[in-house]
Amino acid sequence: MNLNKTASMDVDAECCFSELCPEELPVEGALEIVPELNKQADCVKFRVGSKDAHAFRVPWATDAEHPQLSPITGYKDLDVYWNIHGVPGTKGFEFLPGLDPEAYDFIAYKGIEPTMHPYGACFHDLADTKSTGLIEYLQVNDVQAIIVGGLATSFCLKKTVLQLCQHSHLLVFVNLAACRDLSGVDTIASIQEMEEAGAMMLENADEIINAPETRRFQKN
Repeated sequence: MNLNKTASMDVDAECCFSELCPEELPVEGALEIVPELNKQADCVKFRVGSKDAHAFRVPWATDAEHPQLSPITGYKDLDVYWNIHGVPGTKGFEFLPGLDPEAYDFIAYKGIEPTMHPYGACFHDLADTKSTGLIEYLQVNDVQAIIVGGLATSFCLKKTVLQLCQHSHLLVFVNLAACRDLSGVDTIASIQEMEEAGAMMLENADEIINAPETRRFQKN
């Protein structure tokens, strides 16, 4: 594996998915993934990421009659109701503390349209037809492998991994030490689904950094 042709991917590593924003979509242990995300990025040439960028007024916002994860109908690119989260200009939109916004070579902003709530970082719509440009960026830069971490495992991270496996020719790795999941979901089933799609699981970044067949890349 040539780390000079490898990218590190931070999926939705935003404050809205941490205990810093308890009214949004906090994921237990979200702040713990920052060192691992930085470690995997430090050893490769490219660092890419994604961020939810939602409006305040959206039809998928929860209320007294529509609890979180209840189904929503009437929109082709909305599936369930969610708490409002990831609004630009708020704390929730910011990267997790310890992540440098200037360190990213490419960021895919998703969910900008009020009637769209995508999960994967590669497409704006649920049918995977409207590209965010992420895959094209990786292709133009001759990236051959990608190491993925972020939030949350069974939602945006899983969907991003499945999109990369289906729509690109990349070797796709998932750094489990750089992932955390929402409580109450079947993380094991999500990992199995990603493996069945062709993704390879890593316990941590050291597994690939220290592999004897890895060709080193040192950043200037």
